[in-house]
Amino acid sequence: MALVNWFPQILAAHVGAVVISGTLFTLRGLARMADWRIANHASVRYFSYLNDTVLLGAAILLTVIVHQYPLLDAWLTVKVALLLVYIALGSIALKRGRTPRVRAAAYVAALTTFGFIVSVAITQNPWGVFALLDR
Repeated sequence: MALVNWFPQILAAHVGAVVISGTLFTLRGLARMADWRIANHASVRYFSYLNDTVLLGAAILLTVIVHQYPLLDAWLTVKVALLLVYIALGSIALKRGRTPRVRAAAYVAALTTFGFIVSVAITQNPWGVFALLDR
């Protein structure tokens, strides 16, 4: 069976993993700001790693199936670049931020970045939600 036949299932896995990832980050960030230890508990972190692995694997399969690749397709390039920004901000928000204010600012910035990444994915436009203003 050709990989393209699995497109709906792979897309569903990718979208599901995005929802889980965003929800988990939101909850971990809130827990971190409340100074609850669960935010960085090993089991929570490992579940996050597992989910992000599924997310990345599905993303790679989708690019292969639809023949759209970062650096060749602008919207995917923006998505990957913003993913790196999101990871850095998330790291600051959950563990590397030295003060509560820095962690909170990084948390809000990470959530904003996450939302924009989703809008880029939905619109398949590098301007994401802002592309809708051009209509």
